[in-house]
Parts: sequence; structure tokens; C-alpha cells
Amino acid sequence: MSKQTGRPQQPARAEATSEEAPQPSIREDLVAAAFDLFTEFGYDATTIDDIVRRAGVSRRSFFRYFPTKESIVFPDHEQTLAEMVDYLNAGSTDPDPVGRACNAARLVVRMYATNAEFSVRRYGLTRSVHALKTHEISVVWQYERALASYLQRRFATLPEGGTRAYVTAAAVVAAHNYGLRAWLRSGGIGDAVAVVDAALDLVHRSWSTDAESVVIVARADAPMWQVVRQLEDVWPRHPEGR
Repeated sequence: MSKQTGRPQQPARAEATSEEAPQPSIREDLVAAAFDLFTEFGYDATTIDDIVRRAGVSRRSFFRYFPTKESIVFPDHEQTLAEMVDYLNAGSTDPDPVGRACNAARLVVRMYATNAEFSVRRYGLTRSVHALKTHEISVVWQYERALASYLQRRFATLPEGGTRAYVTAAAVVAAHNYGLRAWLRSGGIGDAVAVVDAALDLVHRSWSTDAESVVIVARADAPMWQVVRQLEDVWPRHPEGR
């Protein structure tokens, strides 16, 4: 029984049988009911029983879509993560792996931008509830792990490829989060993708294999033509063939 009183109740809707596809609106109704209750009574004071009662469904319906109360606050991340992994897997021969990793992060910000009002509302809730902060960290880690796994495969032949992959993945996530949170703090005003793009472009310029340098050692009084000749001799042997 709910520990809250005086909340409007709706009759439970019919459950889909095993032969029927789950009703497509139930998931959205659960999310809407949850956020309304979180706003009215607070996150901690709201129970799963309260949510399903407000949505007019059973507890079984809730757990068909969400394993925990925390997960209902992040209803779109599972699908977005799957889309990110598919996008990265399709880029096994992309000549610009860092650029592809940055584009994969853009899938996440576009998900936030699709429903700015909900995203801002969730951000405010997450900032104030410790359990949700912890859950958010685990979600972000899944994105970072997907990026690192892709980059590790792509950098396998480079010196310190594993280290480079994980550091680059962390940089992509940090840049994405910096831009996204700036947009969320503004109340979702403006173009979220444009804000994140600026941060991701910096990562791309800094960590792309195109950004690697060739070091030439020459005497301080060496004529410039000798330095250029030395550079021409070294450049074809660059690991990326440039």
C-alpha cells in the first residue's frame, strides 16, 4: 500500500497477454506519472506503488519497462546507448575514428535536445537526489566504456593505443558533459547541439591522429632548407602514412 494518502487513483488498465505486444503508451504514461509525483511529493517520498497507481497500471507493468525507480528517470538512455554502439560498430574502417567517437556523443545530446523541457526537469531532479546522481554516473560510464572499446580497436596498432583510447574517450565524454550541462543550466535555451559541438571540436582537434606532431632535431644555426629536407625525409615514415 502506498505510504502517501490523498492521491488520485486510476483503475488499472488491462495487461497485455504474452501473445500481444505491450501497449506502446504504458512506458510514457509511467514516466509522466513518476515525474508528476516527484514534483508534487518529492523523489524519496514517492514509491513505485504510487507511480503505477497514478499511471493506472500494475507493478508488473512497471518492472516490464524499468528495473528500478532510479531507471525511470533515465528512460531514453538504454536505447541511445544501443544506437551509439551500433553507430560505432559500423565505423570499423572510418578514417577518422576520433571524429566518429565525437559524432557518437552527439547522438546523446540530440536525445536530450529532442525534449528540452523534460531534460531540464530531469537535470534539476538529478542535482538534488543523491541516488540519481549515482545512477547518472553509471549511465555516463557505460557511454565512456562504449567509446573506449571502439577506440581501443581502432588504435590497436598505434604506440600506447590502449592508453590513447581511454584518454580520448574520457575527453569526449567530458567535453560532451561540459557543453550539455551548460545548456541544461541555462534552462534549455538555445541550440544544445551547437553548444556541445564547440567542446567536441576541441577534442577532435586535440586527439585526432591528424594532430600528431613530427619532431625534428636540428642545430640552431642550420639553414631552413636543411630543416625542410629533414622534414621531407621523415614525413613519409609517419605511422599514419602522411
